[in-house]
Amino acid sequence: MNSPGHNPNSRIRTLIVDDEPLARDKVRILLAKDPEIEVIGECANGQEAVEMIERESPELVFLDVQMPGLDGFGVLKKVNPERVPGVVFVTAYDQYALHAFEVHALDYLLKPFAKKRFDETLQRAKAQLRSRPEGAITQKLMSLLDGFGEAKRYLERFVIRSNSRVFFLKVNDVDWIEAAGNYLNIHIGNEAHLLRETMNGIETQLDPRRFVRIHRSTLVNVERIKELSPLFHGDYVVTLTNGARLTLSRSYRDKLSDLTNGTL
Repeated sequence: MNSPGHNPNSRIRTLIVDDEPLARDKVRILLAKDPEIEVIGECANGQEAVEMIERESPELVFLDVQMPGLDGFGVLKKVNPERVPGVVFVTAYDQYALHAFEVHALDYLLKPFAKKRFDETLQRAKAQLRSRPEGAITQKLMSLLDGFGEAKRYLERFVIRSNSRVFFLKVNDVDWIEAAGNYLNIHIGNEAHLLRETMNGIETQLDPRRFVRIHRSTLVNVERIKELSPLFHGDYVVTLTNGARLTLSRSYRDKLSDLTNGTL
């Protein structure tokens, strides 16, 4: 399996892929400051990216993970393996993907990123392109994609950004999760932490044997459920071990059928 090789005497041909115009602008402006980089194009969606990678064979791609339709992983899976370039992943809040990048030691940028972080990532990417044997980066990347085809691996921690701080919460410590617009409130004891993610998005990343949707805006850790009490019209009050009282909507009762041996 061969990836495009880099001539150390030439500029690194680079492609920017992101569905957000402002995000593309930021990456392009930062790349323009590096004389070793040649930006050969920009793509606003996954299909455009596949076509340009196949046609232009860039050596480096700044690839947004979460795009409507064909996402970043889908792009790489559709590209001919011989044309897969070096990749810097860009993500706003994909917790599982972030964990995977760290495990596989791949470069990534977590939005919003500062110039210092961008420059560090770019320097690492250039160093890899110069020093790795031809095909080594591609093989490493494809091993990550192959891993996504194996048994589902669920999220083990949340990465929380608060002002300039980044800290981590163990998923098993969470009592319940509440939707708040385009964000989620992660409840642990008496604390609540804001995470930029959707309820549908986070539900697919959590082990369904541990976290159950009991309402369109509520996920609960089943290990924290203390009591279920009938309310009205088929709804129930869910009391947690910390005293929190939540509502189990009638339309989600079957989600707890295994826990209650089908008695609800």
